[in-house]
Amino acid sequence: MPPEALKLLVDIQKALAEIMNFTAGMDFADYQLNAMCRAAVERKFEIIGEPCTRLRDRFPEKSPLVPGAYQIIGFRNRIIHGYDNVDDAIVWDIVSRKLPLLATQVESLIDSCCCPSSVRC
Repeated sequence: MPPEALKLLVDIQKALAEIMNFTAGMDFADYQLNAMCRAAVERKFEIIGEPCTRLRDRFPEKSPLVPGAYQIIGFRNRIIHGYDNVDDAIVWDIVSRKLPLLATQVESLIDSCCCPSSVRC
């Protein structure tokens, strides 16, 4: 995998970890009451979407590697361009139900890029 593509995957991984750290121990009510956390989470979703966009544009053969890449890009665009209609319940659903799996999948992608298949990293 080209180094730039790997860097983009690492950027996604970092933003995912930051969202999970920002929201650790929270429930939906806590999330709704914390404007700073909501802003930070939305910003990290923008960051996750941008590397997916770059992978799609610069490495079209690599973009399908990120599960749900096209949905992630669409969500990023919705947050940026429809900022006044962001639904906290949808964001929270993604944070609480979909991010842990995506984080695991991205970690596996990074490991498979960096480690020979015969070596466990």
